[in-house]
Amino acid sequence: MAFVTANWNPLGEAFYRKTELYEMGWNLKDGLRDCLFAAAPYGGPIALLKEPLRRSPSARPLMEIYSSSGVSMASFLWKSGVVKQLGWTVSDDLLCIQEDGTVLVYDMFGNFKKHFSMGSEVVQNQVLEAKVFHSPYGTGIAIVTGTFRFTLATNIDDLKLRRLPEVPGLQGLPSCWAVLTQDRQSKVLLASGADLFILDNTVCTAVAPPGLSPQATSIVHMAVSFSYKYLALFTDSGHVWMGTSNLRDKLSEVETKIRAPPKQMAWCRRPKSQQPSVVIMWDQQLLVAGQCKESIQYPLDDDSVLVPELDGVRIISGTHHEMLQEVPGACEEIFKIASMEPGALLLEAHKEYEKESQKADEYLREIKEQSLLGKAVRQCIEAAGHEYDPDTQKTLLRAASFGKCFLSNFPPDQFVSMCRDLRVLNAVRDYTVGIPLTHTQFKQMTVQVLIDRLVYRKLYPLAIEICRYLKTPEYQGVSRVLKHWACCKVQQKEEADDVIARAICVKLGETAGISYSEIATKAYECGRTELAIKLLEFEPRSGEQVPLLLKMKRSQLALSKAIESGDTDLVYTVVSYLKNEMNRGDFFMTLRNQPVALSLYRQFCKHQEQDTLKDLFNQDDDHQELGNFYVRASYKERRLEARIGLLQSAVDEYYKAKNEFSAKVTEEEMRLLRVQRKLEEEKGEHLVGFSLHDTLSSLLAVGLHKQAEQLYKDFRVPDKRYWWLKLTALAEKEDWEELEKFGKSKKSPIGYLPFVEVCVKHHNKYEARKYVSKVTPEQKVKAHLAVGDLEGAADAAIERRSEAEISTVLSRCSPTTDRALVERLNRARATAAKK
Repeated sequence: MAFVTANWNPLGEAFYRKTELYEMGWNLKDGLRDCLFAAAPYGGPIALLKEPLRRSPSARPLMEIYSSSGVSMASFLWKSGVVKQLGWTVSDDLLCIQEDGTVLVYDMFGNFKKHFSMGSEVVQNQVLEAKVFHSPYGTGIAIVTGTFRFTLATNIDDLKLRRLPEVPGLQGLPSCWAVLTQDRQSKVLLASGADLFILDNTVCTAVAPPGLSPQATSIVHMAVSFSYKYLALFTDSGHVWMGTSNLRDKLSEVETKIRAPPKQMAWCRRPKSQQPSVVIMWDQQLLVAGQCKESIQYPLDDDSVLVPELDGVRIISGTHHEMLQEVPGACEEIFKIASMEPGALLLEAHKEYEKESQKADEYLREIKEQSLLGKAVRQCIEAAGHEYDPDTQKTLLRAASFGKCFLSNFPPDQFVSMCRDLRVLNAVRDYTVGIPLTHTQFKQMTVQVLIDRLVYRKLYPLAIEICRYLKTPEYQGVSRVLKHWACCKVQQKEEADDVIARAICVKLGETAGISYSEIATKAYECGRTELAIKLLEFEPRSGEQVPLLLKMKRSQLALSKAIESGDTDLVYTVVSYLKNEMNRGDFFMTLRNQPVALSLYRQFCKHQEQDTLKDLFNQDDDHQELGNFYVRASYKERRLEARIGLLQSAVDEYYKAKNEFSAKVTEEEMRLLRVQRKLEEEKGEHLVGFSLHDTLSSLLAVGLHKQAEQLYKDFRVPDKRYWWLKLTALAEKEDWEELEKFGKSKKSPIGYLPFVEVCVKHHNKYEARKYVSKVTPEQKVKAHLAVGDLEGAADAAIERRSEAEISTVLSRCSPTTDRALVERLNRARATAAKK
């Protein structure tokens, strides 16, 4: 395949090739003359500003944006200030740096996005020169002002301006300068005559490149590699010095024999290459300088621009777009003339096989005898990735596939992956798409970023096809593309809301990972509120609907959606928002129409805003709840007068609500409070706030029996409750004499077994026996057992002829000590059983 090497040129240990990517589709009358030019890396878009220095309002310059194949993407008249520099961000937004330090940002379709200033010092002293650079932190801008001072912003998305130190003795513009990224910091390297300086945040440091030709009296041009690892310096003596960007190591120095300062210079070193190489461009000539003294020269017929890339240099002219790069190792091994590498032999074997020649077997045997067939297949696969021509790719992949047939354990992943990658790359390299990525760039960029780039260019069908072809998970692939499409769709102002909403619903349906609320937000930001509401109808998650509805001031709808969701937190969120946004009357009226929200708000107010709760009840004339409110409020009052006042308000409200029971109970509470206060004043016992039960217990516990008796009568306490209270209180005090008097005062409404049990509980069986005789026959056995009288319990059980009670007494007897009693009980039980 001699034609593959037709455009190869040797230089040192390597070969270089210049491949045509596109014949440019634009029709530029004067080519690239008299215009500002910027091309984004990784095959990104191109921006041209023709005749940028025309300052007449009647003759404004024209800004044009093209794809890498020269297909027009946008054009508009430049109506702002004088532009000094164009550049592209890492996300393919266009930066236009003006003379006054203002930076205008446009998308690749010429839509204005935002602007920012590079600081007052730049505004005051104007921009002389500017550079846009990319670093691990994002897109940066460096500017030289009219006072020959540098201002730097490492990341324009997090704008932090740094004014770099002054360069001693600098009386004019530096002869050349560049931005370096070293030690996690962006620095400026500048040349003033033969002197080199590095400016960082704090100091200006003089540096010297090791081994620079002594014939040089000044450095007139410099270039930093794509990775910022290497630096090239061009001197007035025509020498090119190449070394590391930290200026510690010299890699090479080449004499070009051209002393005129170049228009442009760019590194052309592919990753992992052993040879440094720099492309230098003058008006009519292009030169590639490497490690040896020789160089490669290409004539230039047209004004051209160099665009540095990760693995080469793109050359763009008014008519053509080319890629200049070091020939990748796998391609060189296979296609180099007379190559005996395994990949070259496998390619020949496949060619002979297609001719049905027996030489195929000879080539295969030669590879297999050296056990290099696996290596041969890998070389062919790798080389296919580095070729632009689809026919060459197919030839190499067929050879690899042919070789795989003779290997039993060759893993298919590399072959399958390369086939997929090349299908994707060939699709995006197409003239209509215009993204001329190399395989190396594609792998560095990742599929995810490529999909993003296609989405930014509104190439939605292609992006979706690639996602499906590569089986990208929906939420990362198709869903994300469709969401971007929908967000773009809502901005089409010529179409009606219904038409757009229907089109989005049909296209998106219930695709996983789609958030209709995000699309609705975009519609709202574009001033299309009704469209946003229609789109929110498709959003299944209320939590996503409600915040946007509130933002759009559709609070009633937001409240309805929150209630429908059944999410109380969401309802509280909306209610809190309404409370802050509406006046009090409107807020209460809104809640009255939404019982669920009203109920939840009342719950909230009970714990947080008592006064608001009272206003709500007042507005609704809810006397029952107002009464309850006053009762609750009374318990928080420490002063008795205030508490009684609140209870009186509660009584009034209960009567209005026709709730006589609650009113009477509240009046009783007020009467109790007054009695408690009186008793406190007379007896010094703390009683206010106690319940009636606790008040009686307290009085009995301290021996105020008369007062307790009076309270019992006044409040008509049930006899049984009072007897229990007094019995318990006297037993607690062990006032057995008073207890005996109390038991004899009148017939006990609770019986006498409690007297027995309470005495036993307090370890006084002697007193307990006094009440055993008074116990009813049904409770006699239990009473006798309580005081430990087994004989008495047996007599009572036998007398009642109760088999159950006899068994109970038997269970308490000891077979040895109570033998006679046991026999007697057994006989009685037998007699009772017969009956």
